[in-house]
Amino acid sequence: MNFNRQSPFANLTPVVKNLLIINLIFFLAYLIFDSKYVLGPITRVLGAYYFNSRAFRPWQIITYMFMHGGFEHILFNMFALFSFGPILEYYIGSKKFFNLYFICGIGAFLCQTIVQAIEVQSITGSMILPFSNHVIDSISMEKLKAIYNYPMVGASGAIFGLLVAFGMIYPNLELMILFLPIPIKAKYLIPIYIVLELFLGFGQFAGDNVAHFAHIGGALFGFILLKLWNIKGPRQLF
Repeated sequence: MNFNRQSPFANLTPVVKNLLIINLIFFLAYLIFDSKYVLGPITRVLGAYYFNSRAFRPWQIITYMFMHGGFEHILFNMFALFSFGPILEYYIGSKKFFNLYFICGIGAFLCQTIVQAIEVQSITGSMILPFSNHVIDSISMEKLKAIYNYPMVGASGAIFGLLVAFGMIYPNLELMILFLPIPIKAKYLIPIYIVLELFLGFGQFAGDNVAHFAHIGGALFGFILLKLWNIKGPRQLF
């Protein structure tokens, strides 16, 4: 019997490893202080609010990436980071990977903020409050309350940036997704995810509180960064 099996965490690259650890520490804080509340004290301080909200603080542009609202949320994001992060960090280097992750996360916040500002403008006539004497229906008022009172949390924007980068570098690698046991090349699968996010974002379906445009923002910044850095995949995979 072989007792020297290598741990699945043995090949973790340094940035990925530290990101996983920090996310788990933040999630532990969430479980201790926030899990019993709709909006707990840790989330209120570290989640990212709309820039004109009284609760907005500059550090939230970074800290929101480490906050998650439940087990499914953090499980998906950390599984994606664990799966795609190391191979990307090996290929582009730790410094570029670090920059890619955080710039995509910040880009996600900016994109979501722009969309929220457009929504506030369409309702009130201004991107900031107080606003002019517009008559606001109850549905629009609820949307305003959600924009101003509920923060964005999660690493999904940064993760979408990593997914796009992975798809650009390794377009012909075949990937498997849950509930669909058919291998699909990255150059097909990842665009499908992006189109789905666009559909859900513009659809604004009832009960959907996911920041879809943050995902789009992270993906867009990932695409732009790889083009600016002129990073291409290994030839043998094309």
